[in-house]
Amino acid sequence: MPQITRVLVANRAEIASRVFRTCRRLGIGTVAVHSDPDAALPYVREADVAVRLPGSTPAETYLDVDAVLAAARAAGADAVHPGYGFLSENAGFARAVQEAGLTWIGPDPSSIEQMGDKIRAKELMRAAGVPVLEAPEQPTEVDLPLLVKASAGGGGRGMRVVRALADLEREVAAAQEEAASAFGDGTVFVEPYVEQGRHVEVQVVGTTVYGDRDCSLQRRHQKVVEEAPAPGLPDEVRTALHEAARRAAEAIDYRGAGTVEFLYDPASERFFFLEMNTRLQVEHPVTEEVHGVDLVELQLVAAEGAPVPERAGRASGHAVEVRLYAEDPAADHQPQSGVLRCLEIPQEPGVRVEAGFEAGNEVSTFYDAMLAKVVVCADTRAQAVRLLATVLQRSRIHGVRTNRDQLVAILRDERFVAGEVSTALLPQVALPAPDAGLAPVAAALALAERDRAARTVQRGLPPAWRNVPSQPQVTILGDHRVEWWGGRDGYRVEGAAVVAASPEQVTLEADGVRTTYRVSVAGSDVDVDWPGGHAALVRTPRFVDPAEAVASGSLLAPMPGTVVRVAVESGAHVAAGDPVLVLEAMKMQHTVAAPHAGTVAQINVQAGAQVAAGEVLAVVEEQQEETA
Repeated sequence: MPQITRVLVANRAEIASRVFRTCRRLGIGTVAVHSDPDAALPYVREADVAVRLPGSTPAETYLDVDAVLAAARAAGADAVHPGYGFLSENAGFARAVQEAGLTWIGPDPSSIEQMGDKIRAKELMRAAGVPVLEAPEQPTEVDLPLLVKASAGGGGRGMRVVRALADLEREVAAAQEEAASAFGDGTVFVEPYVEQGRHVEVQVVGTTVYGDRDCSLQRRHQKVVEEAPAPGLPDEVRTALHEAARRAAEAIDYRGAGTVEFLYDPASERFFFLEMNTRLQVEHPVTEEVHGVDLVELQLVAAEGAPVPERAGRASGHAVEVRLYAEDPAADHQPQSGVLRCLEIPQEPGVRVEAGFEAGNEVSTFYDAMLAKVVVCADTRAQAVRLLATVLQRSRIHGVRTNRDQLVAILRDERFVAGEVSTALLPQVALPAPDAGLAPVAAALALAERDRAARTVQRGLPPAWRNVPSQPQVTILGDHRVEWWGGRDGYRVEGAAVVAASPEQVTLEADGVRTTYRVSVAGSDVDVDWPGGHAALVRTPRFVDPAEAVASGSLLAPMPGTVVRVAVESGAHVAAGDPVLVLEAMKMQHTVAAPHAGTVAQINVQAGAQVAAGEVLAVVEEQQEETA
């Protein structure tokens, strides 16, 4: 096959940037495609040339095969890399690329087809001698819990845990609806759900095994923390896993990079085939770090028809990766959107950052909520975990809520540190209680310094100057009330000594310990960073417009999105927790439930409507208890 000269990446954000980096090192040209919301993301600028895919939704852009192929022709690309997600495991797309005379950087379309249907894949693995999980055709209470899974996709979409037989029919229907929306195929199947299992996967290139990874820590069945090698596996289990993955690859004559995923039960030391991802995985960097290999380069080598190594090098060290999401763990991991005002992650030795966004970019509601992957590789697992937790804590992230604090809590949880990982661990890790400490004080003084710098008259006077002060100045930041005094001798506050203050930085001393706080202000939003954490504060205006108040019982949109279903009609009676509407945002569905029992007084939207965050969707009037 001829050498590849220019690669179009049929994807977006960090995976596109990742592929471009290897292409540049190998002297290969690059082409980016982008939707309208993604036009300002870094990967578009990093490519040699970029082609716009008009539209916003995945169906209009990255899932439009004709549009992607037209972009390849227009930009002079001779090869297509699919990244992960979108069309990466679409055999029809792979064949269309080849029929267009382009090189497909991935496995043979027949391999994608065989493993893309998870029901058929299990049959193939059973025939190859790979153990698989199977549920009875007519499950009973003894078989619970069960897991409903989408046959055509992954990433946690179209997946539901069922703990009561009475819920099975409803959860199957919900999984079918979500799978059809995400993958265009609503086929689902049911298998046993192992509560304390571990998600262990094996990286292959062709039939060569490049070690294993543990991806057990998940929310909504989507991975959050990954590491290589998988900790605590008995040697015989590790060897058997690698052999099973090799047999799986041989069974379909696999070419290129892929991952065989298993569910491992530590209690019985048995493992079962889950699925094979016929593409590059999000978590591939941890394998690269410990094996000293570039998996994207091996994909390109295989696509050019050259032989790949028949044996992988020995793993060295330990790598841990976390996925930094724009989401609110305290609100059931609801995705967040908005302008990312700051994204600064310390670039210490051993730290690798794969970011899809930079400061100033808008996080839209149309795609996955992952902002970046942060990877640390060190000689030992303990060193990698400790450094990663510290790097995350010292990062500055402003503009959207993230799971950063939850990630730090996981990495410092004694069970995780001890290697006691399982798919049940993440919900058991308590979210750290919000503790702003002296951050509101630092924010109030920085705001005072900003006000002083903005004066047009009497600029030389100290802040809040009074000849005879009678009371302190007050700054309200959400739930925090800060009282402070200003004058020729500087600032005074309760509980701390003010060492220095400027519009961007405040140093306070409490109990003999000095701490410096960095303060960033954007409108009414005030972000404070210090070595112990971060506080996102909102300056409360002195006067509030009554027109901005909403009626009691109003159901507000938790994020921008699309209304996919209205579950009740106006006038209906609902109980607390009953679903009222279903929103779709960032490829996930979110139920908006009644806050209390009562009557639906009004419905303000209908299915298909686009809504903004904070918009009043419906009003449920609270049911008043009757008295004698």
